[in-house]
Amino acid sequence: MERTTETDARFAEPERQLHGLLVQGLGGDAAAYHRFLKALSAHLRAYFRKRLFQRTDEVEDLVQETLLAVHNQRHTYRPDQPLTAWVHAIARYKLVDLLRARASHEALNDPLDDELDLFASSDTEAAEARKDLGKLLSSLPERQRLPIVHVKLEGLSVLETAQLTGMSESAVKVGVHRGLKALAALIRGRA
Repeated sequence: MERTTETDARFAEPERQLHGLLVQGLGGDAAAYHRFLKALSAHLRAYFRKRLFQRTDEVEDLVQETLLAVHNQRHTYRPDQPLTAWVHAIARYKLVDLLRARASHEALNDPLDDELDLFASSDTEAAEARKDLGKLLSSLPERQRLPIVHVKLEGLSVLETAQLTGMSESAVKVGVHRGLKALAALIRGRA
């Protein structure tokens, strides 16, 4: 019971201080608002470091994005509500946005060669795998084959591929997606 009281007190003081500074800042006290943002940035840094221990380079970007969102949405804060719950909701959204963006970016930029390396244990097998991949790719329509070759195999960006092929960037993305789906179906059909 005593430990819970200590923990509650430890979290209540920063909440009280941050809340007071924000309310003063919302009332027009620029110095209090500046102190609020400075104190909040330290709390956010700790929050994000705890959740992104493997991606420490992302922490400062998230702190800045969250501070900007708090600043832009400060008019939505209700002073009768806990400040940390409001801030953590914003921080969670920023964290989820980052993780989604990284996941989709990493999925789009995984070269097919990495997948083939799992199955090719020798130079001969690697050459055979490339030959098989060439056959599979040749069965795809050009609007799917070219984006896969340029983006996934050659490592070009979507923009570079669009400029090279004359396709729009969204057509390149769609071509990669549909082409990979078609390749997976072809492989399943041969297995």
